[in-house]
Amino acid sequence: MEKRTLPERPGWRDKAEELGFTFADMGGEPYWDETSAYRFTLREIEEDIEAPATELHALCREAVDRAVRDEAWLTRLDIPRQHWDLIAASWSRGEPELYGRMDLAYDGNGPARLLEYNADTPTSLYESASFQWLWFEQQQAAGVLDADADQFNSIHEAIVARWTQICPDGEEVHFAADPDNPEDYATVETLAWAAREAGLGAHFTALSQIGLTEEGQFADDQSRVIGTLFKLYPWEDMLRDEFAAHLQSSGTRFIEPPWKAVLSNKGILPLLWQMFPGHPNLLPAFFLADVQDALTGGNPAPEAAQAFEAARETLALGHVTKPIFSREGAGVVIHEGGREAARTGDDSYSHHPMIVQGLARLPDFGGFRPVLGAWIVGENCCGLGLREDRSPITHNLSRFKPHFIEG
Repeated sequence: MEKRTLPERPGWRDKAEELGFTFADMGGEPYWDETSAYRFTLREIEEDIEAPATELHALCREAVDRAVRDEAWLTRLDIPRQHWDLIAASWSRGEPELYGRMDLAYDGNGPARLLEYNADTPTSLYESASFQWLWFEQQQAAGVLDADADQFNSIHEAIVARWTQICPDGEEVHFAADPDNPEDYATVETLAWAAREAGLGAHFTALSQIGLTEEGQFADDQSRVIGTLFKLYPWEDMLRDEFAAHLQSSGTRFIEPPWKAVLSNKGILPLLWQMFPGHPNLLPAFFLADVQDALTGGNPAPEAAQAFEAARETLALGHVTKPIFSREGAGVVIHEGGREAARTGDDSYSHHPMIVQGLARLPDFGGFRPVLGAWIVGENCCGLGLREDRSPITHNLSRFKPHFIEG
């Protein structure tokens, strides 16, 4: 793994504008940045990223199976009690999942470590699946990249195939997001494009325009009943929405399914560590309430005592606290050597229960620290997107960097 300085494509910003990639620059800074790219070897991709991410997803599914059967875990995950049956039934019926993004710390040496799993409403999909591939093809055609170079990116093809697996041919699918958020809109349009390619109907509707018919069904702004809905709206908010009481009775099929409320919750990280302690791709993780005193020399909660003692030294060297619900690094605080080393200014999620996780220090490439986004479609890893920042905490304005495989 290395970072290489490369020439930018002439006129790429005009092409981005033409394609609707209107957020290539944000806040006066580049969001898409192709002045350099990350190079990986095929071995690194296949053995250190693709295979471990696919295995981690399988472990996550085992954790979901455990959580939906355990009221104590559903309580700890702060899932509203009135919706426990909805989530358990969704899992027991085997309702299929579409996609997710695992954020990994990796430096080319040693195993990739799971930071968190964006399993419900992950964005940066368009950049990863489409614009990054266009960059690769054009740079290869221009001779900037070798003819035998490659990119770990079958995301679009995998999503097309997944749509054919989870929806019958010709099914009408609604896609809902905030139309005023260009990144959210690009995400649902990328998914809708794949759905159309898979032979499905695709209709966009603004989240705010979804209403309830007299029969208790959800409908769009043209009064079309919504049979299947992909929503870029996290389950932790949906379950607390004024329409939440109608989720089950509406008859709507949701993508992602309700059981993703378990998997998209950062509380899944302590559960994973409890179930698979010492796994090379996991970091020690606990609910902060169980170990807060122990972090300063006291005692952990009895149920966490054995696991905490095994991880005490690791956590003392460095750990991160973060809310079980949050977006774009909000509420994240990094502690190193007994002191606070970094935090984000956004604490809007910090009223939620917190977890503590061992610190995986991100590598430094010319003053920037990358986080790898391993894309899962269905149950397999099929692509990679990278974000980097000068800060050790990745946030909404962190730069997206293309990658390629060579050697």
